[in-house]
Amino acid sequence: MFTKTELLKRLVIGRALRSEELHETLLPKRIALPIFASDPLSSVAYATQEILLVLTVGGLAFLHFTPWIAAAVVALMTVVVLSYRQVVHAYPSGGGSYEVVSTNLGASAGLVVAASLLVDYVMTVAVSVASGVDNIISALPALNPYRVLLALGFVALLAAMNLRGVRESGRAFAAPTYLFVGGVLIMIATGLVRYALGDAPVAESARYGITPEPGQSHLAGLALVMLVLRAFSQGCTALTGVEAISNGVPAFRKPKSKNAATTMAAMGIIAVVMFVGVTALALLSKVHVTDDSCRLTGLSGSCADHTQRTVIAQVAAAVFGGEQSFGFFFIQAATALVLVLAANTAFNGFPLLASILSQHRYLPRQLHNRGDRLAFSNGILALAIVAGLLLWGYKADVTSLIHLYILGVFTSFTLSQLGMVRHWNRELRVERDPAVRRRYHSARTVNGLGACVTGLVLVIVLATKFTQGAWLAVLAATVLWLMMRAIRRHYDTTAAELAVSDPREELVAPSRVLGIVLVSTLHKPTLRALAYAKATRPDELEALTVSVERGEAVRLSEEWETYGIEVPLKVIDSPYREVTRPVVEYVRSVHRDSPRDIVTVFIPEYVVGHWWENLLHNQSALWLKSRLLFTPGVMVTSVPWQLTSAARADRPAVRAPGSVRRGEPSQPRR
Repeated sequence: MFTKTELLKRLVIGRALRSEELHETLLPKRIALPIFASDPLSSVAYATQEILLVLTVGGLAFLHFTPWIAAAVVALMTVVVLSYRQVVHAYPSGGGSYEVVSTNLGASAGLVVAASLLVDYVMTVAVSVASGVDNIISALPALNPYRVLLALGFVALLAAMNLRGVRESGRAFAAPTYLFVGGVLIMIATGLVRYALGDAPVAESARYGITPEPGQSHLAGLALVMLVLRAFSQGCTALTGVEAISNGVPAFRKPKSKNAATTMAAMGIIAVVMFVGVTALALLSKVHVTDDSCRLTGLSGSCADHTQRTVIAQVAAAVFGGEQSFGFFFIQAATALVLVLAANTAFNGFPLLASILSQHRYLPRQLHNRGDRLAFSNGILALAIVAGLLLWGYKADVTSLIHLYILGVFTSFTLSQLGMVRHWNRELRVERDPAVRRRYHSARTVNGLGACVTGLVLVIVLATKFTQGAWLAVLAATVLWLMMRAIRRHYDTTAAELAVSDPREELVAPSRVLGIVLVSTLHKPTLRALAYAKATRPDELEALTVSVERGEAVRLSEEWETYGIEVPLKVIDSPYREVTRPVVEYVRSVHRDSPRDIVTVFIPEYVVGHWWENLLHNQSALWLKSRLLFTPGVMVTSVPWQLTSAARADRPAVRAPGSVRRGEPSQPRR
């Protein structure tokens, strides 16, 4: 039966699932696409905008580089998707880049990838949610003061949905993703048809000029190259989340590798078409957007009061006929939803990767535990908390957060492709079939090209973003790498310390067992502890009390004799009114006298029904246990006494609808 807390938990995440039901959570391709690909699909909502924001630092003079930068991003995405299709087939166990790099380049390089991806998953949640809130505010500017609150609320909602299970979150999030894809494709088709018919859409910002930033209007040579490279690195945000499918192969239905590879190809094609279409419409409709609205010329009124709409919002308004049109609000609603839901890619990738790392003893083992709905609940909660803190710290500002983004994902891309090249080299050394060798050579060429291109992009991203905030992402990944190495060392040291070398030596019984029952007052819990201690039949048994106030110690001794308790009572003085230290010193002295003896300390404890009652009871017992547990040769045994409040708390409660108690068979489905 459920307590109120358990009832609330069941209402939020649903009934508990049995371990045997894990196969029922496997995903078909139509559900896997919105789960694992919502991040790269949704990035078209801001990737074009990020390119334009960089290029407009020089006014309107450098916007003609936009098509070339977009083409480079498309070529890069094509190479990366093809490369990861090789990863999906070669390493279907779900480790993705981490497994590829660890297997082929070593554990340390694998940890670099893991740390980079974990940081990038956190950034995916923060950037996606912040961008989604931006689009909501573009449609409803009055919500701007509640930006951070909205962002934190969306993170909490995403965490709750993912705690219900991968399949359930996929079903809930599939419709918004497909609505976004359909809406954007309709917008692209409509805009291009209007342009072909001579009625090109015109953005609301087309009438505004842009004032260049000081010293940026006449860039040439290396400065111009750096500007274009910086715009390219910003546009590469379109590639974030591409690797998530390779991490989630075990979640697909059989044949897992084939279905995952098909889903990745579909994701790549859809993302490229949407990115190219939105970029083309932004240029055709003459969208002008800057990082500071006061750089827009031709504004009426105060520039500080002017709210710039996102690029996709301006394109939608231009294509569908204004800010009051149904198409505009549909695109804005779908964009806001899918940007928030794009964080779901990270909510699937982060817990899966953290689970694998915990299996390999690089992260706490609790991250490998599945929750009631067979999701990795601890990983989901950890991601939500860290991303929430990041959104709160950066006030959910996309421009500030975007500089911390994509560094980790390109580190993963580059190292995983290098690992795949080494993988194919190893396969070619043993393979003799000419047809298979040709296939391996082709795969190695794809991965080699991917390593070169993504390595170059990594250098560009690092060079253009490091001083603007990317150093924080590098620092976070470095700290995480060091922490994972330390955790692994701890687990290895502990395992070596606990390993059994001679079972017979470890099974040697102690010479004697000495029992000590701690006594503060002569009441029912004390008598129960005495009775239990006698039932364990120690070689010697005594009761121990600390004399803080002499009168109470004398009174306890008299009651002891009056009741005729056979166990001897030892009273130790405490001139400084301490309890813990005299008890610990006495127990240690007993064990010191006979090192081969075992001392068992029995501590009576109250079991309470309300959290606040713990503040009123058991404090001395907790301190004593915490000190005695560090004493070699001493066993600590708690003897519970349930108070009335605990008995009430244990009464049967009303079950949540459809809930299943642990150990019970689930109800058959109708």
